[in-house]
Amino acid sequence: MAHLPLEIINLEKSFGTGFLNLKKVKPVKGISFEVKEGEIFGLLGPNGAGKTTTLKMITGLIFPDAGTISIFGKSSLSASSRKRIGFLPENPWFYEYLTAREFLKMTGGIFSIPSSEIRQRTDSLLERLGIAHAADTQMRKFSKGMLQRAGLAQAIINNPDFIILDEPLSGLDPIGRKDVRQLIIDLKKEGKTILFSSHILSDVEDVCDSVVILNSGLIKQKGRLSDLTATSAGTVEIQTQGPEMKLSDFPEKLRDSIQIESISRGTRLIFTEENANKNEILSFLIDAGQNIDKVFKHNRSLEDIFMENSSESKQQEN
Repeated sequence: MAHLPLEIINLEKSFGTGFLNLKKVKPVKGISFEVKEGEIFGLLGPNGAGKTTTLKMITGLIFPDAGTISIFGKSSLSASSRKRIGFLPENPWFYEYLTAREFLKMTGGIFSIPSSEIRQRTDSLLERLGIAHAADTQMRKFSKGMLQRAGLAQAIINNPDFIILDEPLSGLDPIGRKDVRQLIIDLKKEGKTILFSSHILSDVEDVCDSVVILNSGLIKQKGRLSDLTATSAGTVEIQTQGPEMKLSDFPEKLRDSIQIESISRGTRLIFTEENANKNEILSFLIDAGQNIDKVFKHNRSLEDIFMENSSESKQQEN
């Protein structure tokens, strides 16, 4: 039986702050989720949601107060688990007087990769990440985008099965973002499992199979991205042909739930399914002598779902 690349159960973490660390802050409050093999999984949330703290616990940089983290069925702290992970932190630090080639050689040595294989992988990765031209340039001369590409190279030099990327698109220009998105997709095609956090929701929506949305240390939404956008109450648009209608023509109970505007040969109505019943509105329009021309349902985007869950937490805090 194949084990999940990542399984988290009831994970908690708190930190002491203030004078003598007497005040406790709890950035992660008992979260549970799993990442399936071969998928691209997005860990989302506003600043302070608990994303980076969670990733640090997964990679063993800090320890949880409670809960379990399993990687391929074993403790995340076991040597066998760590060998199967590649990690790019949000703000990686580099030995700035090393060249990119020297940096990757050092990283490969940490994983006990044979020297000949390190050279081969280094050349391949530098080419793949678009920085082969700067292979022998000291990294202190790299731009932010070039450093990010070098960081991505070190995250996969050990040919890991499970790749964890914290804000991998940070500091990249549009071309760089496109290249890295394609790299993530290509890694999936090679059978890798990728967990990454990002605040660039359009990029997540482009590549992710599943997501978890964190806020204030709690999971607000999780699941397949396609399921979340399909099941979330979306916007419905109805276009009719017939005499122009005004808001006053509708029953009073519907007036606060719909928006209407005049269009060529008819009327356009817009409403959300959580605020109004589509079938009830259609029946009313037909009874009013309107011909139904078009009915659209616009599923909510990931940004819509994200903002909804962020605003809910702010309201609860207030």
